[in-house]
Amino acid sequence: MAEVEEPKFNSLAERIAALNKQKNFSSPAPVSKRAPPPPPPNKQPFSVSVNEVDEANDDPAQKTPSIPPRPRPARREPPVIPQRTNTSNGAPSPLPVSAAQTPPALPGRPPLPTRNSTVESAPTPRLPPRRSTNQLQLTRRDSNSSDISYVSTISNLSLSRASTTSVDSVGTRRVLAPAFDQAKLPPLPPSRKEREAQATREIAQRERTEVISPPLSSTRSAPAVPLLEPGRPNLPPRLPSRPAARSPLPAQVENTPPTGPRRLPPPPSAFVKPKTLLEGSSNPPLLPANRPGRGSPPPVPVSSRPSRDAIGAVTVRAAANQAAVCMICRDFSGPDNVAAQFPFQSLPRQDPVGYLAHHLCSPFPSQTDKARAIFTWCHHNIAYNVEEFLGKCVKRRDVNETIFLGKAVCQGYAEVYQAIAQRAGLQCDVVGGHGKGYGYSPLKAGQRPPPKDPTGHAWNVVCIDNGEWKLIDACWGAGALGDQKFVKGFNPKMFTVTNEQFGLSHYPGNDRHFYREDGRILSWEEYIVGPNPGTEKPDWCGGPSAEGISDLAGYSPAAKHIPVYSGENVRFQFAKVCEHWTWERNGKGPPYLLLLKIHGADGRKEDLVPLETDGYWWWVDVPARDLGAPGMKVQLFALTVLNQRDARGVTKEEYYKTKKSGGYSMSWAIWCTWELV
Repeated sequence: MAEVEEPKFNSLAERIAALNKQKNFSSPAPVSKRAPPPPPPNKQPFSVSVNEVDEANDDPAQKTPSIPPRPRPARREPPVIPQRTNTSNGAPSPLPVSAAQTPPALPGRPPLPTRNSTVESAPTPRLPPRRSTNQLQLTRRDSNSSDISYVSTISNLSLSRASTTSVDSVGTRRVLAPAFDQAKLPPLPPSRKEREAQATREIAQRERTEVISPPLSSTRSAPAVPLLEPGRPNLPPRLPSRPAARSPLPAQVENTPPTGPRRLPPPPSAFVKPKTLLEGSSNPPLLPANRPGRGSPPPVPVSSRPSRDAIGAVTVRAAANQAAVCMICRDFSGPDNVAAQFPFQSLPRQDPVGYLAHHLCSPFPSQTDKARAIFTWCHHNIAYNVEEFLGKCVKRRDVNETIFLGKAVCQGYAEVYQAIAQRAGLQCDVVGGHGKGYGYSPLKAGQRPPPKDPTGHAWNVVCIDNGEWKLIDACWGAGALGDQKFVKGFNPKMFTVTNEQFGLSHYPGNDRHFYREDGRILSWEEYIVGPNPGTEKPDWCGGPSAEGISDLAGYSPAAKHIPVYSGENVRFQFAKVCEHWTWERNGKGPPYLLLLKIHGADGRKEDLVPLETDGYWWWVDVPARDLGAPGMKVQLFALTVLNQRDARGVTKEEYYKTKKSGGYSMSWAIWCTWELV
């Protein structure tokens, strides 16, 4: 089949004319200028006949009337697209064109409808009438059902379409509940105060109307059972902080319901006590024949009189009991030995806290011994986590993880101690605040204290015997941090010192955690400055407290720096840790001889001066000029070895005798150091 050559057109008008010939399109003739808008149409409907259309086509000068277009905004629009002849909307007749471009005449068009056409469209349905307010209150629509909805849509393409109506298939309607009436509600139950007041009134009324009956005589076969009136049970009594005296009838005291003001009962009017079987006879029993006369007292039994030795033994026992109350000289060998038997590597993985609480504390009835056993266990099994502390990357761990890791910082020590103590039945808490430990520098003369910041450390408070609250530090009791490493060493002072001495190096963040016997609350400045304002404490080394010498109180000079040219005698004085402390019971043997190392006038003669002692105090007086020159140090020595033997128990006379004999050897331990200025 041969291809049909597509005709070519030189202009748009030629293409439009060709389309009109093929598909019966009618397009307006192109004009060079847009025609002005026609005048507004009349109100009367306008119609065009076929003859008028034919005449308009024959006469190009005559204009064909058409429907005026809608007013549009003045903007430039694209060329008009040719309209189909079979549409219902009318179109304006094309303007006359030249004879060469005029297409053949089209058949007559039907009359065009106008806006005010007589043909009426389908009436729009009216909206349903609005319901009254009363009907809306009485009826309520269910959440899963819908009421009749009317949707009326009229588009410009379907004017004659009827409205759409959707009716719910559910015809039932839900009715609201009747109006709320408060008068029909049941009365509220009486409150606790009303019940107590009612019970008080009933008891008072019962006392006024109660008939007092004669008391019954109790016999051995029928013990007296307290009859309790039915009433509301009371709360259990609060446990006292200190052991109180036992009441004779605790059941009656605890379970007696609260009553009003107590009134004495009236005396019985005519009451005669009934006679028992033993009192049936009117004759009194016969008195013994050997009964002494009424005027002389019975003789004192000489056989039961205590001797002097028995009285002395009781006195010694009372003194021993009083000494046992002291925390410093108390024997803790039992709890310390038990604490060393349970290393953390041997603990069960399931509930290690309960296992430790049972095995550490169950052997001891005393709460003080239980607290000491936990304190000593922390020393043996937990080391200070130096890596995390110095690296400032301390991780938060629970108690079980800390126990099996074997490392912690101060917060971990305190939490482990609290968990074991509470599981063992002890009252224990964690106290946070500031501690004069690693990184602390004492204030120098004239230096102002830093701003208040009670943070950075943690310790514990535990309730021991006699309801006493004791401050302890399990972290500092396990060792010390020095030269960026942990030096493990047991420090029992962090368990035995008083709360007042404990507060010299610990400042709690909460004022309620001082626990001083005098009840004082120290200020931040008083804590930082210390008991000796403007002075620095001398350097104490480990060892004196284990030998019964106190390094916390009772020593002098209390300042680290001693002036040489003061022209006075300097008293060097030391005291025992406790008046009950003895070397036989609490120490390791007889005491060491204390020596003071001085350098002589202007530092030209070094000497060791022994101290005097009376068993509790050690002292010596030295002129300030004989201590040495400024910049030198004065030190306190403990003579430990003399002529290659233990120097325990060596006296001052034996020391001088050994020095005069000529050849001798000795060793000593340094306990305290001062600086000369």
